Amino acid sequence: SGSMILAGIMLKLGGYGLLRVLVFLQKINLKLNYIWLSVSLLGGFYISLKCFCQVDIKSLIAYSSVAHMSIVIGGIMVMNYWGFNGSYILMIGHGLCSSGMFCLANISYERLHSRSMYINKGLMNFMPSMSLWWFLLLSSNMAAPPSLNLMGEISLINSLMSWSYFSMILLVLISFFSAGYSLYLFSYTQHGMFYQGLYSFYMGV
Repeated sequence: SGSMILAGIMLKLGGYGLLRVLVFLQKINLKLNYIWLSVSLLGGFYISLKCFCQVDIKSLIAYSSVAHMSIVIGGIMVMNYWGFNGSYILMIGHGLCSSGMFCLANISYERLHSRSMYINKGLMNFMPSMSLWWFLLLSSNMAAPPSLNLMGEISLINSLMSWSYFSMILLVLISFFSAGYSLYLFSYTQHGMFYQGLYSFYMGV
């Protein structure tokens, strides 16, 4: 529950605060904004790679939230209409889907008493209804249509492309790896041979 509040509300308060002080940020030297943009995009790329190294479900979801917020900060720092709207939409969409993923991770943890992907395998055999929710939320996390994340990412990509065409390289990598670690999490937890120690398992329907 704490992670749901953190990902859904607390993490988005930083971006909301930047939106509120956007008028003051526009009066600051633009070179500082370019530093923020570069650091946010490079950080999003690094965190996206870091997601593939995780074996803890909760850690992977948390790192993916940070990767999405890096694009939000980049869109805010461009300081145009597309960036403002895109960051606002993406914060709402990702706040909903990341909270849902933390809820599903907790449901699995309450039944298996572990958040490790090595133990949380083959859950489609036990909880098919939860598997549907995993699919819907992870597809929203990778910005599949018709999610709010897709609308927000399209706006943010337009905004960052107006700042520099070279940002397209990092944006493509961040978007590609976003789909990659979402598929990695879904396929690793829902498919495969289930853990043989699940003798006291009960259904989550």
